[in-house]
Amino acid sequence: MEALPASSPEWHSEDCFMGIDEAGRGPVLGPMVYGCAYCPISQMEALSERSFADSKTLKEEKRDSLFQEIAEDLFIGTAVDVLDARTISAQMLHSQRESLNVLANNATFRLIEDVLALGVKLREVYVDTVGEASRHEARLADRFPGIKFFVCPKADSLYPIVSAASIVAKVTRDRLIRDFVIAEKVEASRQTGSGYPGDPDTKLWLQQHLDPIFGFPSIVRFSWSTAATILETSAVPVQWECDEELGGSQGQQVLAFGNKPTRADTSSGVGRHAFFRAHKLQRVANF
Repeated sequence: MEALPASSPEWHSEDCFMGIDEAGRGPVLGPMVYGCAYCPISQMEALSERSFADSKTLKEEKRDSLFQEIAEDLFIGTAVDVLDARTISAQMLHSQRESLNVLANNATFRLIEDVLALGVKLREVYVDTVGEASRHEARLADRFPGIKFFVCPKADSLYPIVSAASIVAKVTRDRLIRDFVIAEKVEASRQTGSGYPGDPDTKLWLQQHLDPIFGFPSIVRFSWSTAATILETSAVPVQWECDEELGGSQGQQVLAFGNKPTRADTSSGVGRHAFFRAHKLQRVANF
């Protein structure tokens, strides 16, 4: 057996189990955070006697207290994977679009890989479901042979180790939202509301912080329909000259935030610039 890093607790070499959960899947503001908690299987019974619960059912003060308790426990390890709003928007609006479920799956994979890389002897992993539970469970088992996976809805209410992961994810996200920094260095109100699309205070914040040219600050998920609707009605569309499409005609394309480019009206006769036609310069997709 390979020697563990000097800083690793001895229990890493025991059979261990892990719980994984997320916070912030639905909001239009801020990151989605995947968290995990893991400990020796020998601690499973003792863990069940703790007051861990689904973080959504706990008041903020209780979550913070339990988060500190988890951090100080010598037999519990934790890790988080943070997908910021910019990453979520970029992946979901990319030409090769990735759904939120795919992003969630990848975050789960990274957490498991990172914990295994620490030398932790994972034997069981409990996961709150993403999509169809049986398919997600099979996907995980195929990727990580030798680990038994348990994937089900409401796992954060059923398994204390997932409850602990839920608390880690929720508190981490809450603190990131509370202390958010606008990368664009613009003034921003802290009165964001809950961050959920249906919250009137959140909608007001979005409307107040829209730049008609550059859109929203990077804390906003451009790919959410609430943000997209505001962009479509209040932001400025951009037109640019484009190459001839195969079998098509010259013209312009219109870029609107969050939408695929569409062909502009070419009745005015404005098309691809003569310089590009004269020099036979074409747009390419592959190099």
